[in-house]
Amino acid sequence: MPINYSDHQLKLSLKNSKVLVVDDQLLSLIVLKKILSEHFSVTTTSCGEDAIEICKHNPPDIILLDINMEGMSGIETCLKLKNISETQDIPVIFVTSSENQEEECWEAGAVDFIKKPTNSETLYRRVRAHITMKLQHDLLNQKVFLDDLTKVFNRRYFDAHFSKMERSALREKVDYALLLIDIDYFKQYNDLYGHVQGDTVLNLVAQTITNSLQRPTDFVARYGGEEFVVVLPHTSIEGAICVADKIKQNVVDLGILHRYSEYDFVTISIGGATLQPYVNNKNTLQIADEKMYESKMQGRNQVCF
Repeated sequence: MPINYSDHQLKLSLKNSKVLVVDDQLLSLIVLKKILSEHFSVTTTSCGEDAIEICKHNPPDIILLDINMEGMSGIETCLKLKNISETQDIPVIFVTSSENQEEECWEAGAVDFIKKPTNSETLYRRVRAHITMKLQHDLLNQKVFLDDLTKVFNRRYFDAHFSKMERSALREKVDYALLLIDIDYFKQYNDLYGHVQGDTVLNLVAQTITNSLQRPTDFVARYGGEEFVVVLPHTSIEGAICVADKIKQNVVDLGILHRYSEYDFVTISIGGATLQPYVNNKNTLQIADEKMYESKMQGRNQVCF
């Protein structure tokens, strides 16, 4: 079912859309950026390795990629991006002078193929069309994967993306962290202050967790009831502890009164775990759940790893 933006919404979204251009020829980078920067936010890089790092930490809405580059080729770069959970859904358009590798581009996962030299209007229209489709896809995902109350991701989103991210981390031999968060004495809060106020607390805690995350690839999902889960790709246990401590303190700083709590305010308990692919392959979610229980047993308003 198509989802329609208003003209005003679409123009704003398109103008803020991020395009990454990857080409080892300086002239090509200059020309492509000049054509597209009037309409989108454009970043450029000259090698595939840098493109992958950019996509991991600041994912663009679309990638324009040359085939023949020094070091990692465009085909290799595209295949690598499609094998990383955080980047696999970014559409890739090959913009190249090569005429005999089009089939390889499609097989690598490209959504389009444009030959150099490019016509500026054609380039803009095709990039715009693919970004528009991505925006509609993102909007549909928001409707399917957002929690109705808190507007953070829901359990369905977590379940759909967590296993993919875990496989990607194992394949890349990198670590990631998982935080399981529970609002302390939430049932008692509802009994004391009512469910409407309880919903307000859920919203405030969800937004506080979201605002505590620094990177575009980090995300929070409502796991169920008063529980939230935070996923931190490419994060060591030391980094995860820092994030968890920040979230815990930010919730305390909300200053939401809670007469039943020994702390007098709404607090959270956090259990954390990392994948540690070099050491073991235990169930990270189960470990985080056990650590959250430890936080409760240690007096709540705690972080345990």
